[in-house]
Amino acid sequence: MGDILHALPAVTALRLAHPNWEIDWVVEPRWRALLTATGAEGRGTAQPVIDRVCYAPTREWRHRPLNPKTIEEIRTLRTQLRSVTYSAVLDLQGAIRSAMLGRMAGCHRLIGEDAPREAPARWLFSERVVTHGAHVIEQDVELATAVAGDPLIPVPPKLPIDPAAEAWCDAFLASSGIRPVALINPGAGWGAKRWPVERFAAVARGLTERGFRVLVNAGPTEEVMADVIVKGTSGAAIPLSTSVEQLIALTRRIALCVAGDTGPLHLACALGRPVVGIYGPTDPSRNGPFGTKFRVLRSPLSRRDHTRYPEPEAGLLTISPEDVINAADELLAEVNAR
Repeated sequence: MGDILHALPAVTALRLAHPNWEIDWVVEPRWRALLTATGAEGRGTAQPVIDRVCYAPTREWRHRPLNPKTIEEIRTLRTQLRSVTYSAVLDLQGAIRSAMLGRMAGCHRLIGEDAPREAPARWLFSERVVTHGAHVIEQDVELATAVAGDPLIPVPPKLPIDPAAEAWCDAFLASSGIRPVALINPGAGWGAKRWPVERFAAVARGLTERGFRVLVNAGPTEEVMADVIVKGTSGAAIPLSTSVEQLIALTRRIALCVAGDTGPLHLACALGRPVVGIYGPTDPSRNGPFGTKFRVLRSPLSRRDHTRYPEPEAGLLTISPEDVINAADELLAEVNAR
């Protein structure tokens, strides 16, 4: 989710610079809603950036590499990609997997970073771009500039508007009156960057006391964390399990997002919502909030380390609930003063 949201400003900038170009995207099916709404036909509000979305369920392929279904799906994707004569292919993920998918298109120009996230991917690129931006969004814009012709700058990304999800969200929020909504996301990709859930509960209590309706986003396997926060607020916080379409619609309407380095935080940034980011082993100068009003909390003890340790990183544990609440107060005072 985060990789797609980080790439969208670059592709949106490319679309604005060249509205008549055909731009296709290969994506995991579960993240389809970040690019196109259900039933979308061609470009429009339901599919604002991409002409065609192609699906690569690589997560499933990894679990059944020699299964006939996997082989058939790979063959079908290759045929689909080679049905178009692409002028260029951009690898905005910098992974071996994404570079291999790029090669499947059969295009003579496969462009990637000179120093990609997974170093061996470099050798699959036909063109390598030396990027200078600190943030991954800036780096992706530099990659897109390689095919744009003129320099691009990061722009707010366009996300699909799904009518059914918008209607669901309006009905869901109708009961909250005029209270502002705060979205808390306690999960993270791995344990080392996951702030303790009991501290999220303390933040939820503080936001409730400030008049917020607090929603707790619970992704798959995160329901237990949401329950801890709900109990820690004596039921004031509301657990939420949504589709991606619904999460997009809901995030458009929030007044604040509090989360670690995870997809829902990047979604809030993409939609221009205020965010408080709680960071540990991942570097906010590369992966932090971008393009919106934000505050980031990160201990000087934290060092960049993507090792997937199961326990929270030591520096992350030095951040208190009071630190987060104070950052939220400061941020909201700035937003409301505009």
